[in-house]
Amino acid sequence: MLHALDDVLDRDQLRLARDLICSGRFESGKRSAGEMAVSGKHNLELEIAPDLRARLDNLVMGALVRHPVYLNAGLPRNVAAPYYVLYRQGMHYDYHVDDPVMGGQNRYRADMAITLFLNAPGDYAGGELEIRTTFGTRKFSGQAGGGVMYPASSRHRVTEVTRGERLVAVTWMQSLVPDAEKRDLLYQLYQASESLRRNAPDSEVTRQVHHSYCNLVRMWSIP
Repeated sequence: MLHALDDVLDRDQLRLARDLICSGRFESGKRSAGEMAVSGKHNLELEIAPDLRARLDNLVMGALVRHPVYLNAGLPRNVAAPYYVLYRQGMHYDYHVDDPVMGGQNRYRADMAITLFLNAPGDYAGGELEIRTTFGTRKFSGQAGGGVMYPASSRHRVTEVTRGERLVAVTWMQSLVPDAEKRDLLYQLYQASESLRRNAPDSEVTRQVHHSYCNLVRMWSIP
């Protein structure tokens, strides 16, 4: 399932993130591509001093890991340090599937991919994130500060930028619940539980739904 992540970063956080990014330089993104994707990857990735990267990561990831949709739809166990990716005019990333296992010494399974948009869709043309799903192709050019979370197993691409520059942060998450269908069911049950809690907090039905949600998370989680 695809999940919109609205308002991850506010205006001040975006401004600070872009100021920090301007302190680094962009180099070829092919170095981080998997073997099957490298030939179709045409973008740039940020190189920046370690202390500035730590500030940037703390800012961006600190906002992401507090986002309620990220927490409750993803049920995260591990999340990777992000890549900051720039697409200039003429750049694109062909259809690909993300590597199933990522990382160096601390390896993790890539269950969900996350793209955070760091500049406004009006700053560029083209550059849409296209994700193939069982219900057809979905396209995203998100608002600055927002993002999208989607299965890393999905075939996806970034279309060619025809004007301006597209700036994003990209990361991957390993979930406590590896099965995507179970994660989706849990999120639907969580949403029902939250609705009942707001509207009928003292109802026995509310307690039953909440208990069922908690126990299914316990049953399906892999620590």
